[in-house]
Amino acid sequence: MAKISNIYKDIYSWDNLYNAYREAARGKWFRDDVARFTAHLEENLIQLQNELMWHTYKVGRYREFYVYEPKKRLIMALQFRDRVVQWAIYRQINHLFDKQFIYDSYGCREGKGTHRAADRLQYWMRAVDRKPGEWYYLKLDISKYFYRVDHRTLMDILRRKIDDEDLLWLLGTIINCEHTAFGLPLGLSPDECDKADRLMEVGMPIGNLTSQLFANIYLNELDQFAKHELRLRYYIRYMDDVIILHPDKKYLHEVKDRIEVFLNEELRLHLNNKTAIRKVKTGIEFVGFRIFPTHRKYKKKSLRKLMSRLKYVAKEYAAGRMSLEKVNATVQSYYGAMQHFNSYGLRRKLSQTVVFKRTTPEMEGSDDAQN
Repeated sequence: MAKISNIYKDIYSWDNLYNAYREAARGKWFRDDVARFTAHLEENLIQLQNELMWHTYKVGRYREFYVYEPKKRLIMALQFRDRVVQWAIYRQINHLFDKQFIYDSYGCREGKGTHRAADRLQYWMRAVDRKPGEWYYLKLDISKYFYRVDHRTLMDILRRKIDDEDLLWLLGTIINCEHTAFGLPLGLSPDECDKADRLMEVGMPIGNLTSQLFANIYLNELDQFAKHELRLRYYIRYMDDVIILHPDKKYLHEVKDRIEVFLNEELRLHLNNKTAIRKVKTGIEFVGFRIFPTHRKYKKKSLRKLMSRLKYVAKEYAAGRMSLEKVNATVQSYYGAMQHFNSYGLRRKLSQTVVFKRTTPEMEGSDDAQN
């Protein structure tokens, strides 16, 4: 496939920067940082354009915080002007890289979300369930993936695919951030590692738009190895979670060993102890579900998260801090997700345990004053 070239000017073009600003601001128009940028929009976009044109752009400081669902993760949020730059890059190169990805790569791709990934895996499970004999699955779990991506290896991959030194400079500026370390020593989690002990040469900031794209570019190397070298038919990946189906358990052990060598030597990544080989008929945990050939269930952790979220929404509504419109939107989004798995019992339980009611009669009808 031809290398990506002669695209850098499109990234800093006025139209692209303006549309990138609109993408970055979508749903966030009333945030202070967006309002400040918008108040001097033309001046700020011209400043960014000049910085990109003359290679003086530098990534701003990150705001760090933790999220705890589905697991504790360190999130690094960029300043708004940097998010505009991220969108400017993404708008021009994402579709070019997406063409290079295999069909069964899911996550952070248009039309390739969790439900599509679950549907695809279940389709395969139904197909192999009709075949004679026992089938097994290999589940690969890469240890601290986002925190362990090797910067030098990532840049080498990008150089093989991009023939545009200006673009490589900009991507390198983002990847090799001069003031913030994103990486963790092997075996440590974010809360086990002091900020001073983080590593500069590995890791990508969770929360960056470009990190999502880089994550797929990096593991596309594994996808290509699995499909073209190992010739695996039933291979699916959602970000750093990989599932492989095969009727020969011994062969899956061999596949695991070969993939582990590839990850270690080519991508400087490691598998963790969640990697396992089990029977397909016992169900496969993937993208928040436990999937069987005939049905699927929400994982217990996902159910606890859903119940907790709806109880929080009910509490906010009762206190008058959330409008009925927002409550309806939240509830409908969850009920829409429930259509993708066996949820009759869950829906019945929710209707009995989560009640949306204002605390006092005076607060009824006051929704129009709420956010």
